[in-house]
Amino acid sequence: MATRRDGHPVRHPMLDRLELEAFLTLAEELHFGRTAARLHVTTSRISQTIRKLERRVGTPLFTRTSRSVALTGVGERLRDDLLPAYEQIGIGLAQAIAAGRGGRTGGLVRVGWSAPWCGDLAARAARVLRTRQPGCEVELREVPLRDPLGGLRAGTVDVQLTELPVDEPDITTGRPVLAEPGALLVPADHPFARRESVSVEDLAETVLVTLADARAPRPWMDRHFPRRTPAGRPVPQGPAAHSWQEVLVHVAAGGGVGTTAARAERFHGRPGVAYVPFRDAPTVDYAPMWPTAGRNPLVRAYLDIVDELAPPCRAAAAVRPPC
Repeated sequence: MATRRDGHPVRHPMLDRLELEAFLTLAEELHFGRTAARLHVTTSRISQTIRKLERRVGTPLFTRTSRSVALTGVGERLRDDLLPAYEQIGIGLAQAIAAGRGGRTGGLVRVGWSAPWCGDLAARAARVLRTRQPGCEVELREVPLRDPLGGLRAGTVDVQLTELPVDEPDITTGRPVLAEPGALLVPADHPFARRESVSVEDLAETVLVTLADARAPRPWMDRHFPRRTPAGRPVPQGPAAHSWQEVLVHVAAGGGVGTTAARAERFHGRPGVAYVPFRDAPTVDYAPMWPTAGRNPLVRAYLDIVDELAPPCRAAAAVRPPC
């Protein structure tokens, strides 16, 4: 430990847990409301915590406007300095838990994911599993939009992190691990693009991009590609897409609108497309799911890690049944 000239140790400033998690979560979300939801506190508590941290640092860590939040240069450097250490703490805890449980080694687990944020969580869990069980291999693959359960049923995927709802007899679904606010994807010149938010009932005034040859359960389709609003008004159906990229192309070209998670803007932002938050839609919930029969024995170990790494989730759900 470094010492001062008088021989006393140098004590570096420390962050409490809320300061650390509020800063890193806001640096990821760039939205105070979503940050508050993930950490199960109020938006004002996040604002107060960030202001307190900025006073300690002596300079702003974020720039704020009525429509956006962005990291400053100092904020970016602090995030880059803190994030590896924060993740290493999680890995260290996972390794200690593994040592206490005496985990198995070796084997292969094939993990599917849909949205990029699911892929990020899947990849982080894969790194921890490889550390916890040396010799274990993890294959990550994207789940096709048109056939979200096809890999599980074909035996090419052992477990996946994808959107709910799924209530199928041959698929076991765990508790949600991510819950994202919803948004409407609209052409940049659409009247809705100038709004602060939209209602689910506004879908009746749009043309919704649909899926071509979809092989998804009807409740799943009704949630993400609805034919009617909650009040029963018909939603006009537009061009059919084969993939998420095609949805974006149709929207940018003015062919229709789409429903998505608000976080998608960070991963799929492009000219000609605007993301407008829903003010009354349920969250888009993501959960692990796996075949009810013939489960890979590594799935349980993998899902334990997902539970450890996943942020607190607002969605109410049943506890994941044992694998």
